[in-house]
Amino acid sequence: MSLLSKALSIAAAAVLAGSLTVTPAQAGTLDVAPPGANDWSCKPTAEHPYPVILVPGTFESMAKNWSTLSPYLKSAGYCVFALNYGETNGVYATAPVADSAQELAPFVDAVRAATGAKKVDLVGHSQGGMMPRYYMGFLGGAKNVHKLIGIAPSNHGTEGVIVPPPGFVQDPDYTGLGCAACADQQAGSAFMQKLNSVGDTVAGPSYTVISTVHDEVVIPYNSQFLSGAAQQVTNITIQDKCPADLFEHDQTPNDPVVHQIVAHALGKPSGPADPAYQPACI
Repeated sequence: MSLLSKALSIAAAAVLAGSLTVTPAQAGTLDVAPPGANDWSCKPTAEHPYPVILVPGTFESMAKNWSTLSPYLKSAGYCVFALNYGETNGVYATAPVADSAQELAPFVDAVRAATGAKKVDLVGHSQGGMMPRYYMGFLGGAKNVHKLIGIAPSNHGTEGVIVPPPGFVQDPDYTGLGCAACADQQAGSAFMQKLNSVGDTVAGPSYTVISTVHDEVVIPYNSQFLSGAAQQVTNITIQDKCPADLFEHDQTPNDPVVHQIVAHALGKPSGPADPAYQPACI
């Protein structure tokens, strides 16, 4: 790990220890699905043959991260599922990323078993858009995934510091949180080196990356992009489509423009999003 990465990891730990406060009961109270998700009786249709699994980002619960995209996709006719993962001291998506990928694997299997689908489409935010790449590249998950759509994903780590989103602090007396996922997501970390040692993509799934120039968490924002053939990878910058769009990292899953791009990418029978697709700029 570089000196810069070490310094950023130390800084992240200091910020977390000094400012992040939650109650251990958080996981229990937030372990509920967002609207439209986790109807285990849902069966995919010929129009939408792949169930969609929504994977939240660091510090996020599925209920908060997907409160708008989940019902949007459900109303469009998709079978939608979501999960929480990587709990440390009652806070989700803070465990080592490789461990979290081990939690994604059985959830994918459960969705496939319940729906009868051979493959799923994964839509993830931040860590949730990157962590499935470990599942696909190192845990044999590629055969189970049709598409991966990453919204502001930390594909190559960040040169910034990962801190909780505004409004996250709940209990000023509780500071015993570790965030291994924060260290894993620093650019140049041992985890990032391993993740990308097999390349940005693996054979099989298609990849769509959706990024915002206003990202203040995963920086530089274009570090989120993946390298690969046009038939397998599309990288989209929101402002190239809608220049006035001001959505930043935390709120990108709630951006109506992002919703349209995700639905477009999911709606293609094969391959990633069409780079020429133009959403309505709302």
